Amino acid sequence: MTQASLAPQVVDWTAAAQIAGRLAPPGPQAPREELAALVSGLRDAAGDAVGHVLETTRMLPPGGAGDALSPVAVVDRASWARANTQSMAVMTEGLGAIVAEVSRSATSTAAQLAGAAEIGAVLALLSGRVLGQYDPYSGPGRLLLVAPNVLQAERAMRVPARDFRLWVCLHEQTHALQFAAAPWLSEHLSGRTRHLVAGMARTSAELARARFDKKLVAIGRSVRDALRGQGGTLVDGMLTHEQKAELADITAVMALLEGHADVMMDAVGPRVVPSVRRIRARFERRRDGEGRATFDVVVQKLLGMDAKLAQYRDGAAFVRSVERAVGRDGLNAVWAAPENLPNAREIADARAWVRRVHG
Repeated sequence: MTQASLAPQVVDWTAAAQIAGRLAPPGPQAPREELAALVSGLRDAAGDAVGHVLETTRMLPPGGAGDALSPVAVVDRASWARANTQSMAVMTEGLGAIVAEVSRSATSTAAQLAGAAEIGAVLALLSGRVLGQYDPYSGPGRLLLVAPNVLQAERAMRVPARDFRLWVCLHEQTHALQFAAAPWLSEHLSGRTRHLVAGMARTSAELARARFDKKLVAIGRSVRDALRGQGGTLVDGMLTHEQKAELADITAVMALLEGHADVMMDAVGPRVVPSVRRIRARFERRRDGEGRATFDVVVQKLLGMDAKLAQYRDGAAFVRSVERAVGRDGLNAVWAAPENLPNAREIADARAWVRRVHG
């Protein structure tokens, strides 16, 4: 048994992976030949995207890029859900010891299994919505492309399959390049996230000791705000003022990553993706929830998925504003060092970032 396996845990990650994989819906059906073409098409698109991303972003990782930026895995929904339990285990490493310190006892087996059931169910729900994901936290980093979701999306939007698959891969390979060009970025983000989660663990222990009516008020407020469309997630009602500020700064970096990838995937242009404008227009309508039930929208708000969508747009607006002021090479200064990343105020005011970084 390894030292890591002896460390106290707050979630049974093995059980979470099993539950997530079991609950993940299989996705659309297709003939075997079509599925084989889908997998090979995604692999080809991931490879083709690398050169376009390097040319468009004008970024280059230390030592050059070669033919690939990261390993590529074409997966089904269950595999994506299981893979994310591995990433979450890495991101929460050490949390069990903090919880044991605060509560004066290790997390019980029953509580670990309850956490596994909750996380597994959430990942199973999300597994039907993610087209691709660059995961920098599991080993050297890997690019996951969720084949059934790509197939479902291109069918629903009625867009050319080759164009759409390359477009998706342009976004994800931009993420791979971000972390390759800024090799400090994954540890910076994971460190800040672990610090925030550790603080939340301590305040959550205080909430656990609070009266039951106070717990209901905190959760009820989040549900009420989601129903009213006022933002907030189940977590928001449990954060201190300092934790909210820390979360805002982490969110600003995530907005940068998503917005930068969104701008670059479109900047490649119709020469490479002929139907890019039609894809973008239809994809934005899909993001905005065209045709979704009210219950689905509320669930997304409670899980924070609406905030994820806002990140794309806030980050894209920041990237475009910076480029207008100092050009693409000036924007790329953001990847030079952790202190060059935008904070929560600057992601909404690109001029403030330009003044701070470029003078």
